[in-house]
Amino acid sequence: MPAPVVMVHGAFCGGWAFEDFAPPFLAAGHAVLRPDLPGHRAEDGPDAVSGLSMADYVREIAALCARQVEPPVLIGHSLGGLVAQLVAARTPLCALALLAPSAPWGVPVSSLEEAAAAFGVQMMGPFWTGAVPPDRGVMGHYALDRLSPPAREKILARLRPESGRAMAQTLTWWFDPFMTTSLGAGPLKVPALAFAAEHDRVHAPASVRRTATRIGADYRLIPEMSHWMLGGPGSAEAADLILAWLAKL
Repeated sequence: MPAPVVMVHGAFCGGWAFEDFAPPFLAAGHAVLRPDLPGHRAEDGPDAVSGLSMADYVREIAALCARQVEPPVLIGHSLGGLVAQLVAARTPLCALALLAPSAPWGVPVSSLEEAAAAFGVQMMGPFWTGAVPPDRGVMGHYALDRLSPPAREKILARLRPESGRAMAQTLTWWFDPFMTTSLGAGPLKVPALAFAAEHDRVHAPASVRRTATRIGADYRLIPEMSHWMLGGPGSAEAADLILAWLAKL
């Protein structure tokens, strides 16, 4: 049996984000788990994420991976990609695949537009203690800009608040005295693949390449895609590339 696949969603989302991305893995015989990060379940209240740390997210996903009958393949998108990197640093995995991942501690952004996107997200609401509500304008402009209006609206309608503390630890890691998102020294000790989207305004290709170099991952650029790599044109190509890569391991 192929290894199980655990898919970790990004900020403001839930396991539903992988609804369109998971079918090729199911068709290939993988058991697919799409967990909600703590505080991100549909039934959770709007303040359920208040005060949660990236460490809380990592602890939850690491425990899920450890419960599998064999080390799983871990796939993470955006902030979930950083969660996946931190899990990979402490939990046995079969492989790690990252889609437009947030960078770990010490890896700087590579463009002014990226910095502007990070600043825009931080203007959404309180940080460190509160829950940050999703901003339709920011999400539509920076993350969902290359999706069709119906597809964009479907995602916007399902967004939920995100932990300000987790966002700050991710976007402004240099202010975090605890180095919460640090991977420690050296590359990750797991086969890893990092995808960048050509038109990504949140995590530019050059930044994803820096992350790939930092963790010792192979790097791939998907043309004509933006930050939301989980659906729309190009997402099937990304899924197929991951499956082909896994088949060669």
